[in-house]
Amino acid sequence: MSTDTTVGTAPGRLGDPSLTIGTDPRADPRMVAVFAALGIDGHADGAPLGPDAPREQLLGFVEAVEVGFEGLFAALAQDAPPVDGVSEELVTITGDGGHEIRLHVHRPDGVDGPVPCIYQVHGGGMVMLAAEGPLYTHWRRRLAAAGNVVVGVEYRNGGGVLGAHPFPSGLDDCVAGLRWVHAHLAELGGSHVVVTGDSGGANLSLALALRAKRDGWADEIAGVYAQSPYILGSWAEVPAELASLRENDRYWLNVSLFPVLGAVYDPDGAHAADPTCWPYAAGVADVEGLPPHVIAVNELDPLRDEGLAYHRLLLRAGVSSVGRTNAGLCHVGEILFPTALPDVYAAAVRDVAGFARSLS
Repeated sequence: MSTDTTVGTAPGRLGDPSLTIGTDPRADPRMVAVFAALGIDGHADGAPLGPDAPREQLLGFVEAVEVGFEGLFAALAQDAPPVDGVSEELVTITGDGGHEIRLHVHRPDGVDGPVPCIYQVHGGGMVMLAAEGPLYTHWRRRLAAAGNVVVGVEYRNGGGVLGAHPFPSGLDDCVAGLRWVHAHLAELGGSHVVVTGDSGGANLSLALALRAKRDGWADEIAGVYAQSPYILGSWAEVPAELASLRENDRYWLNVSLFPVLGAVYDPDGAHAADPTCWPYAAGVADVEGLPPHVIAVNELDPLRDEGLAYHRLLLRAGVSSVGRTNAGLCHVGEILFPTALPDVYAAAVRDVAGFARSLS
């Protein structure tokens, strides 16, 4: 076994700063082909402003970024195969502030008896994107076709079209939707509720469990499946354990984007120490007694190591947690490529659905 510890043996940009997601030998070549066709296989652009910029400028930046991401996600979902055997309904409930919260409900056709209910929280750094986007709609349909009732929550974002509503507005909406779902499980045809989300949605999924424990209703959540969680909250001094923020910087996502999104969600970092805002701040006492978790991360994601750190925290606290690392994939790559990486996508569906069934 080699004992060479020179910089050149380090992975990704730690060993070779010139590497891109398109040239890193670890990258799935099918993913690279998609990125190359879209012209985004090079280094991701940095944010043109910092987190200390005036709030109007920050919100304007998020609006522009949202347009780009929605366009990309629509393109990735464009050729996804249709999903048959799923019926859909839009339910509108009222949030604590009197505003509307839309819940996208998907049910498998011809399935008798209660089935797991998957409560899905979309990504977007808690500040952009929407549950009704084509990529997230397809993801929920596939989960429903696997034999689950699936409910996607349209919460108030910190910015973008559905903003500007900083923390805790979005989390409050997710709480309201989840508690409505649990109270109406019988009419929805559900047996128990499993929460899942990706990126910013994974932040909110983890935060829902923390909030539920804090407020005394954790028994309403049977489990949490978090994909590529965005949970750090402060980037002034990046902890040494989060090497992926350096190793995979500019691989589809530029790390300079994270503190900007964070400033929109949590202005002035006022809640940096609150685990329900930034779950990375949680300690053992915060997570003890939580329901089972799965923390899924991706090899080429800048956020990889914060997800792994949270998984290890859960284990230290005696919480059942399974950690999964998907080789060769970018941030949330398991749900981005339903056509180009159908086997990877199908495996992600099976894993989330299987986790939900295991908790019945």
